[in-house]
Amino acid sequence: MANIVLAHGAWSAAWAWKKMRPLLQAAGHQFYAPTYTGLGARAHLATPDIDLSTHIQDIVSEIEFEDLNDVVLLGHSYGGMVATGVADRIPHRLARIVYIDAFAPRDGQSLFDLVGPKAEGNMRKGAERDGDGWKMPVNPMPPDTSPEDVTWASPRRRPQPIKTFEQKIKLESKEPLPPRDYIYATRNGPGDPFRQFADRARGEAGWTCHELDTSHNPHITCPNEFMALLTKIMAGSK
Repeated sequence: MANIVLAHGAWSAAWAWKKMRPLLQAAGHQFYAPTYTGLGARAHLATPDIDLSTHIQDIVSEIEFEDLNDVVLLGHSYGGMVATGVADRIPHRLARIVYIDAFAPRDGQSLFDLVGPKAEGNMRKGAERDGDGWKMPVNPMPPDTSPEDVTWASPRRRPQPIKTFEQKIKLESKEPLPPRDYIYATRNGPGDPFRQFADRARGEAGWTCHELDTSHNPHITCPNEFMALLTKIMAGSK
């Protein structure tokens, strides 16, 4: 049984983990999935000032106000940026961090730094063209997403405030990090920005790397297989 807290991906929100909720509940876990300010059910709060620090504080506040300890913190995609910041702020409350096909920044890096200039340029152009300069249009779902899931998910996805990708993370804690696991989705295809972090996890102390035969959203495309891997990770198995 674990206290599991989610740092969800960009353009997404807590709703995207609908398939995982009954699986986690059946296993006896407490699952907390706060939605970031400006996205999902909180999209009405979107402003140009929302940045990475805003979303880090969203998750820190959830953990502190619920008085959670021994937390298994899940960071999916952009949520890896958020989870890294949360771990820097409150490492004493965390038991483990699981990066799910996620960005794993070092001190002083932004998400734009990690995707490279071509992807950054495309997203900035999209924000200028369709988002008043500060809202990045929604990325398409991966090609292996079923038509039913695309129909369900697409209308719920919302533009991402650009400062969340621009702000460089500042890591200050001197406390040791909890164990970190990396789940790499092997079907990401060309332009995959996540392999670099799987490679890091394979070669750096403090990490364990796992692979899952899926594209970028295992909580949508293969929830049962994903749950089985999470269960092994939380049990300390490799």
